[in-house]
Amino acid sequence: MAEAIKTETRGRPPISENTRLTGKQAKFVELYCTREGTETLQNLAIEAGFSKSGAHTRAYEMLNPKKSPHICKAVRERRAELNEKYAVNFGQHLADLGKIRDQSIAAGNFAAATAAEKARGQAAGLYVNRSEIRHGSIDQMSKEEVQQALNDLKRQLGEKVIEHEANGVELLEASQKED
Repeated sequence: MAEAIKTETRGRPPISENTRLTGKQAKFVELYCTREGTETLQNLAIEAGFSKSGAHTRAYEMLNPKKSPHICKAVRERRAELNEKYAVNFGQHLADLGKIRDQSIAAGNFAAATAAEKARGQAAGLYVNRSEIRHGSIDQMSKEEVQQALNDLKRQLGEKVIEHEANGVELLEASQKED
């Protein structure tokens, strides 16, 4: 006589990536993926419906791939959905900025419209961001270097500075003669 193979029917079935999520677990996954970094895991677990006394432990267990592979899989899938939904691409970015510009103009908010249009131009590469970083200051220069820098500025500004100085000297001499 052949003996039948007996399978264990007591207790909870083993958890795998294919195990269905409970309502609380599904809510936790959604909260975790949308509010990650803004709330503590304990608060997210409490909001999902887990008891306050065990919320910290439940959150830890749910995010442990050895204990809850099905929840970790759901988190990966939800993150992928959110990344796809909110992904930034060049065409959509320009279209969104164009909508913002048009709505701002319609609302009479020309500052926002200008900012949106400038952002579109920057995204398209129409503007070049240049900055000049100078090291040192006049405090670190010698008297001769300061005088040389002033002379260079005078030459750059041209005749207007020389004329202004000459007029200033004439006015000074005239005022001294009156005294």
